[in-house]
Amino acid sequence: MPLIDSLPEFATKFRSLVDSGKRFLVLTHVRPDGDAYGCQLTMAHSLKQLGKEVCVWSEDGASDRYRFLPGMEWITSGTPPAGPFDARIMVDNASQQRAGKIDLPSDPRSPIVNIDHHASNPGYGDLAHVQPKRASCGEVIYDLLKAAKMPIPPEAAKCLFVAISTDTGSFQYPSANSSTFRIAADLLDQGIDLGEISRLTYDSYPPRRLLLLREVLQSVKFGSNDRIGYFWIDAASYKRSGASPEDSEGMIDHIRSIETVIVAVLFEELPEEGLMRISLRSKDRRVDVNAVAKQFDGGGHVAAAGARIRGERADIEKRVLDAIRKLLP
Repeated sequence: MPLIDSLPEFATKFRSLVDSGKRFLVLTHVRPDGDAYGCQLTMAHSLKQLGKEVCVWSEDGASDRYRFLPGMEWITSGTPPAGPFDARIMVDNASQQRAGKIDLPSDPRSPIVNIDHHASNPGYGDLAHVQPKRASCGEVIYDLLKAAKMPIPPEAAKCLFVAISTDTGSFQYPSANSSTFRIAADLLDQGIDLGEISRLTYDSYPPRRLLLLREVLQSVKFGSNDRIGYFWIDAASYKRSGASPEDSEGMIDHIRSIETVIVAVLFEELPEEGLMRISLRSKDRRVDVNAVAKQFDGGGHVAAAGARIRGERADIEKRVLDAIRKLLP
C-alpha cells in the first residue's frame, strides 16, 4: 500500500527517494491558495538547497496576491515541463485529478508522492502520507522535512508560515492546536518579520478585490432561519469589478463571520460552460461539509470543503442547499 501513516517510515522512504534522484516536479491543486503555494515553494527551496533540479508547475501560474513569497517566480504554467523526473511530488491536493491539465501517467521510474492533510484524500500515488488532523498541509511539510533531516532555509520558513497562517484563518480556526503554534513559533525564531508578513498576506489587497466584494455582498442570500449564508460569483461580477478568480479567496469568510450562519457557501460559475465551483465552510463540528462535498464528487475537511459540479445554476443551488439542510442541528 502506498499510504504510510508513520512519519518516520515515510520520511525515511522520502529522503531515500530524494537522495537517489536529481530532478523533481512539484505540483499542487488548481486555484492554489496560500497553503498550496506555500507548500509548493517550501518543497522547492528544500530540494534546491540539496542541489536538486526542481520544476514547479501550476495550471494557474504564479500568484499576484502571493508574489512576495520567495521563489514565486519559479512557478510556470501553460505547457507542463517535460520529464523525466525522479519523482513527481504533489502537495496539499486531495485528488490527483485536481492537479490540473497535466498528464500524470503511472511510471515506476517517476513515482507520484502524495503529501496532504485532507480527510477526503484516498492515498493516491506511489508513496503517500496524509495527516487529516493537521490544520494545514504546511504543518505536514514541516514535520516531514524535520523528520527527513532536510533543510528549511529562511526563504522556506517564510513560505511555510504563510501556508499555516492562511489555512488556519490566521490561527483562528478550531483545527489549529498547540502543535500548530509551536511550529509557527519555531518558524518565527528563524527570523520571520511577523508584522511584514501579516501586512503582505492580509493587508495588501488590490482595489479590484473591494469592488468584487461589493458585487458579492449585493448577492448574499440566507436560508434555514439564517443558518445558511450563500452567494454567487459569475463572469459578469468579475468583468464589472475587473477582478480575477484569485481575488475571491477568503471572501466566503465574510459570510461565515455572521453570527447566525452555521454554513457559508460560495457558488462560482467557471469559464467552462455548465461547470460550477462550490466552496463550503462550517462553524459547527456537527455539520460536516466534507460529507456534503463528497455527494458531488468533491472533498476536503469537516469545516471546509469544495467540489466542482456540472449542471444548471438553479438546480445546483437547490441540490447543495438541500444537502446542507439535512445536516443542520
